Amino acid sequence: MARAILLVMDSVGIGGAADAAAFGDEGADTLGHIAASCAAGAADQAGLRTGPLAIPNMNRLGIGRAAEASVGTHPAGMERVESPEAIWAYASEVSKGKDTQSGHWEIAGLPVPFQWGYFPETIPAFPAELTDALIEEAELPGILGNKHASGTDILDELGEEHIRTGKPICYTSQDSVFQICAHEERFGLERLYAVCTIARRLCDRLRIGRVIARPFIGEARDTFQRTGNRKDFSVPPPGETLLDAAVAAKRDVWGVGKISDIFTGRGVTQVLKAPDNETQFNATLEAMRRAKDGDLVFTNFIDFDQIFGHRRDVAGYADCLEKFDSRLPELIAALRPGDLVILTADHGNDPTFKGTDHTRENVPVLAFGPKIEGRNAGHLLTYADIAQTITGHLALPPMRIGASMM
Repeated sequence: MARAILLVMDSVGIGGAADAAAFGDEGADTLGHIAASCAAGAADQAGLRTGPLAIPNMNRLGIGRAAEASVGTHPAGMERVESPEAIWAYASEVSKGKDTQSGHWEIAGLPVPFQWGYFPETIPAFPAELTDALIEEAELPGILGNKHASGTDILDELGEEHIRTGKPICYTSQDSVFQICAHEERFGLERLYAVCTIARRLCDRLRIGRVIARPFIGEARDTFQRTGNRKDFSVPPPGETLLDAAVAAKRDVWGVGKISDIFTGRGVTQVLKAPDNETQFNATLEAMRRAKDGDLVFTNFIDFDQIFGHRRDVAGYADCLEKFDSRLPELIAALRPGDLVILTADHGNDPTFKGTDHTRENVPVLAFGPKIEGRNAGHLLTYADIAQTITGHLALPPMRIGASMM
């Protein structure tokens, strides 16, 4: 049994979702298009990275073969490994969304059973009854933004006005989300969290999945910088997840990064907050050092999505993949006999695609550990197969949905 380590590379999709057209995402392929850009030299950037995409550890585990199975062609410039070392597959999402919450809940064995609410691509984007109530209850002088926008673009556009007026910046995207951006010092971090708590309650009846606090620092547009104190205020899962099953069996669940936020703290017994991939990897290794047999370590690696996918930064995304890959040997070296690692993603965010939002894609699923023999597990028809695989490994009661890969 030993432990299970579940690693989610936020937004590292591998294209090919059968229903992508229904989401406006036909042809999106996060990993494939990054690899093609690297192979063509289009993702070369002095001082950052050059040449074909170099992720030899993930490729050896089978990510290239999973991508090939998903879209029909192997990622450009990457060696085709004949016998990957992991049990490799690609998975399709059945939840009707392409957001972090839907992806993570389904990975944990709970496909989202309802349709999220979304805000229209109009200006204003938010209904007056929502913003009027937020302004009154939070005692705000007003709000700025009130539209669909990239977080970095709207900060550049309205950050200085926010500092001058004290009005928080409110914006959304094609995801089910209400985001509030405010200066961490001038507006106040705790005040921002309090405003988000009010917004969370007001958004409940609209079925908005997440309210996100987006604090920043800096005194002028050219010095603005988001801080690591982002906080997600999510709707609680509407049913039992893998995390709940583990806790019911008296196991520890180590939530690294924003996992606790995504599950509203439910089913997480040990919270290790960390703001970026580097610190999240360090925290994962720390959790593995402290975890007992039967425990679950669950990490979301945020940089792929937050910093590079939404900003459509191909070179940065490629560099991020390469840096993450370079650390995998540390994690493998820390495994104990009987451990199971599953490396996957929650959706896509193709940095070569139109817009700045998530993309509906299949995701890689790589299961590995000491004495686990690599093989092709084919096409997983739901992300919930991941949870079913882990419940079997940890000798937990089976989930209601999903089939084990093992």
